[in-house]
Amino acid sequence: MSGRDALAHPDRQERIGREVIAVSSTKPHYAGSGRDTQDAGQEPVSELVQRASQQLTELVRGELRLAQAEMKEKGKRYGKGGGLFGGASVVGFLMLQALVATVIAAVAVALPVWAAALIVTALLGVVAAVMALGGKKQVSQAAPPAPEQTIENVKADVAKIKGSAQR
Repeated sequence: MSGRDALAHPDRQERIGREVIAVSSTKPHYAGSGRDTQDAGQEPVSELVQRASQQLTELVRGELRLAQAEMKEKGKRYGKGGGLFGGASVVGFLMLQALVATVIAAVAVALPVWAAALIVTALLGVVAAVMALGGKKQVSQAAPPAPEQTIENVKADVAKIKGSAQR
């Protein structure tokens, strides 16, 4: 529910995950004068501005509470997901170790175990070197770690604004 809906429907509640956020509208009030809503057209402008300011403040605060609860729930989910990914990484690493041992055992059928282990180790070293060179190339293409295109666009915008202001 958006903040505008909260103003249209007083005393509604938002449910985000397990938390309930109360979102209520500011009902019209008349600064202690005891008037009812039928006299709304006769209110001084200062009261209207004050009421609008209060309603806007309450709307923004309600939206901030809603956003905070939503982000808290998403943060919990990201934490759980990250933990599961970490666990999967450990199990995957163990699987790769078992695969290497299996390859060594398979090559050991034709050669002595030490030769099979040496051949598999050399192949893994070649794969690691190729991956390292590819990673180095990607990192060097990304340097420097600054959004260069955005910086140029902002500089151009500032220059344009300065040029417009001097006219």
